[in-house]
Amino acid sequence: MLVAVLGTGMVGQAIAGRFDELGHQVYVGTRDPVATMIRTEPDHLGNPPFPAWHEQHPEARLATYADAAAAAELVVNATPGAVSLQVLEAAGAEHLDGKVLMDISNPLVFTPGGPPTLFVKDDDSLGEQIQRAFPGARVVKALNTVNATLMAHPALLAGGDHSIFVCGDDAAAKAQVTEVLTSFGHTDVIDLGDIGASRGVEMYLPVWLRLMGALGTSRFSIKVVR
Repeated sequence: MLVAVLGTGMVGQAIAGRFDELGHQVYVGTRDPVATMIRTEPDHLGNPPFPAWHEQHPEARLATYADAAAAAELVVNATPGAVSLQVLEAAGAEHLDGKVLMDISNPLVFTPGGPPTLFVKDDDSLGEQIQRAFPGARVVKALNTVNATLMAHPALLAGGDHSIFVCGDDAAAKAQVTEVLTSFGHTDVIDLGDIGASRGVEMYLPVWLRLMGALGTSRFSIKVVR
């Protein structure tokens, strides 16, 4: 499958790397491919720059957002939530129409001296905003409730026996995303319904952040016991 992963940061690298490992043809979308490939400094979290990742995944192709989206059958939004709408606009609505758009972003705002907050919640969500902005895309919210490592390699925790969620308005799109998540190793994928359910999974993030602080690690997940 031809996959475009929009975003070259920690999340984008993890997801693109997993698709590459599984034998998919991967395009990684960025605003400026030349600038991305000459980076030498780690990001603000200390993660290696994109060229170091690309050395491990030479088959992945770096392209502009628009070129990556145009080439792909499946598009993954792996950008920070604050810029997701702008990035998808750069990718082009015409390149997203009819395609499954897996949205793994979160509407986090990082404020100096305080915990991150959400810039949309309660009566709307980033997932819904994306669907409204790109009505031709088949948006499926997924993977936003775990860190990048567990998104791509869930078996590193409890053999993958923890719960992950999907929601979206298109049943066939959700089925395709569920197949992708299963291929990654997720063993408990729960369909929460339409894209409005993005509100719930996005509002889980304040709890996730508190858990990270309490546990001293970001490598954890939840399991819905029933």
